[in-house]
Amino acid sequence: MKNFILKSFSYIFHPVFMPLLGVAFYFSKSPRDIPIEIIWAKLVSTSILTFLLPILLYFLLKNIGRVQSIFLKTTQERIIPLLINSIIVFLMLRKVFSAYEFVELYGFFTGILISNLACLILALLKFKASIHMIALGGVFMFFIALSIHFSKDINGTLALLSIVTGATATSRLHMGAHNVKELVIGLFIGVLPQLIMVNYWL
Repeated sequence: MKNFILKSFSYIFHPVFMPLLGVAFYFSKSPRDIPIEIIWAKLVSTSILTFLLPILLYFLLKNIGRVQSIFLKTTQERIIPLLINSIIVFLMLRKVFSAYEFVELYGFFTGILISNLACLILALLKFKASIHMIALGGVFMFFIALSIHFSKDINGTLALLSIVTGATATSRLHMGAHNVKELVIGLFIGVLPQLIMVNYWL
């Protein structure tokens, strides 16, 4: 049972879900009067580009033998998915979230792009930073920035996210996917770009 619970965190909080979580959280906390049609359009666009498209591309890459697992266990497996994901995030910045319309989300996805490129460079250098920690660290920092920006008390959400981040890190260690160094560097790569981007919109 313990083994199942620990492994489940790696699946439930897979990095592919994190951009959509960040966007949904933004719209749920924003005090701006945004038409519901715009909100749904942005959520659907985010779902398609950051969730459905990567999943479909994963199955394509798996069928042609370029990846073996959704967790991308080797640095070699990571290169193409990270490159593709960087292109997808770039498209999000160009077509979905402009700096003039949603500056906070533009900053969020710019941070994601920087994190992706940093992880890609490390993969090329044969270092496997934890993508789970990159994603959770980025979302965590974005949530903190939004709480300050919108003057919202989200201490409960942050406490829960802290527990989730710790549990996911434990899960990755338990599954033998990463060592502590890879987890810490992954968390750093996720947090730092979001922290940098905060200077441009907070």
